[in-house]
This record gives sequence, C-alpha cells and structure tokens, in this order.
Amino acid sequence: MPSRKERIAGGLVGLLVGDALGVPYEFHPANEIPPLSDIEFIPPKDFSRAHLGVPPGTWSDDGAQALVLLASLLDCGKLDLKDFAKGLVEWYETGYMAPDGKVFDVGIQTGQAINKLRSGYRPEKAARRDDQANGNGSLMRVLPLTLWHRGSDAELVEDAHRQSLVTHGHIRSQICCALYCLWARRIMEEAKDPWQEAVLALRQIYGKNSDEIEELEYFIRPDDEPIGQGSGYVVDSLRSARMVMTAGFYEQVVKSAIALGRDTDTTACIAGGIAGLRDGLSAIPKRWTDNLRGKEIYEPELKKLLDFCS
Repeated sequence: MPSRKERIAGGLVGLLVGDALGVPYEFHPANEIPPLSDIEFIPPKDFSRAHLGVPPGTWSDDGAQALVLLASLLDCGKLDLKDFAKGLVEWYETGYMAPDGKVFDVGIQTGQAINKLRSGYRPEKAARRDDQANGNGSLMRVLPLTLWHRGSDAELVEDAHRQSLVTHGHIRSQICCALYCLWARRIMEEAKDPWQEAVLALRQIYGKNSDEIEELEYFIRPDDEPIGQGSGYVVDSLRSARMVMTAGFYEQVVKSAIALGRDTDTTACIAGGIAGLRDGLSAIPKRWTDNLRGKEIYEPELKKLLDFCS
C-alpha cells in the first residue's frame, strides 16, 4: 500500500501527467483516438494533434489552475477566494503556473468569469449560475484542496463549493466538486468502497430536504452505473473519471480516459488525479514523469505540500 505522502504526490503529479497526456488528443471523437498502446505524449505521426506548437508533456489550464489553487492554499493557510481569484487572473494574463508562461487553452465560462474579476467583480459573484453553465472547469482543478485540507468532511464540502464559485457558480458544479473531494479523501483513508462512502457522507451533510440533495439525486445520480462520454459537462466528466477507474492501474486509467475522446486532457486530469492518489507516485510511468515539463513550477509546491502534511 502506498504511504500517505506517496498518495499525495501521486495525486498531484497524476493530474498533471493526465492533463499533459491528453492535450494532443483534445477535440477528437472517440473513433479518431489511437489505440491505447499508441497513446503517449507524442501521438502517432499520422494523428492530427490538437494544440500544434505546444511541446509534448505540457499541462494545460487544468494543471495550471490546480497549481494556482494549491499555491494559494499553502500561502494563505486557508481557502482565500480573493487570493485564489488573483492567482487565476495572473495565470490568465501572464501564464502563472503554466509551463513557459504560455496559456493556450481557456474554458469559456472560466474566461468569462476572469474577465469579470478583472473588471472588479467579487470572486464569489464572478461566475455564471445558470443551468447551462456547468462545464468541468472547477472540477478539473479541485483535487489539491483535498490533498491540503485538514478540516471535517463538512468543511471540505463547503470549501469545495466555494472554490467553484469563482468560475462555476451553479450548484451542480459545486456539488460535483464536493463529491469528488470526498471521494479523494476516502481513497486517502483507504476506505473499502471510497465512492459509496463519499456519497453517504455527502447525503448526510446535505440533509433530506435541501436544494443540494435534490440536485445530487436528480441530476448527478451517484448510485447509477457510471457511463461517461468524455465531454466537458461536469456531471459527465465525473462519471467518465469514475468509469475508467476500473480499467486497471494508473496508465490504463488515463489512457482509457483519453480513449473516450472529446475533452481528453480534462477527463485524464480528473481521472489521473484520483488514480495517482489511489496507486501512488511510483505507479505513474517513469517515461511520463521524466518528460513532464514544468518541474521547476510544480516540484516546489509539492515539496511545500508534503512538508505541510508531515
């Protein structure tokens, strides 16, 4: 069994590697994705890769925003939405936490929210809250919250909701972030059935007659068999990640996430973080960790996180 520190390192590096691995395959439907054996940082020569000009092994907005969140948590000692929002704006404007300082992919809702932040909106008021505003942009970055958090389940859920508010304000996005965080926590605790125990805890926190429980049961339906399509819809992203977790160890999980097509970097990021947490850092292939770019960015943050967890 991996140690707690090996799980934490695996979670952070796992999401970054999954993101970077998925970048070249983004936007392609499942039937255009190469066979699992050919999914690598450098796609087959005849594959029409996305994001031409981005060097292999480069994480995208997913990994950058996760690192922005982690750095803010470590610097402030709490979830400070003003500081987190400042980091997101810095990422958007200068490439903070992005390899080479280059931003090459920004989600629609995130871009809209950041432009509102730049014009003076309060962080908790910047995001859209309509039913159509349920992309996966707050789910993809939230794992560091669980890796860092020392509070109760209820406090973790509250913070998962709050970090989502900055770019994705609808209650559905907030709940998906909360469920993912509890799932990750139960994996860290080596629970027998991490998903079901997370669902049970979330139901208890929300109570029987809340808006949150209605949203959870009607739209997210956590007891359903997970069937995901690899899309950018937050509920589908969560289902997709849960579905591919049965594929095997870390490598099989992230390759299976990418094989779904569409939002390949984010699906592999979300699933890769969970798989890295479950399997530990040593389960991530060395050819990927060696060739992951941006070590000078993430390694100091990971060291601070592991020191904090000592």
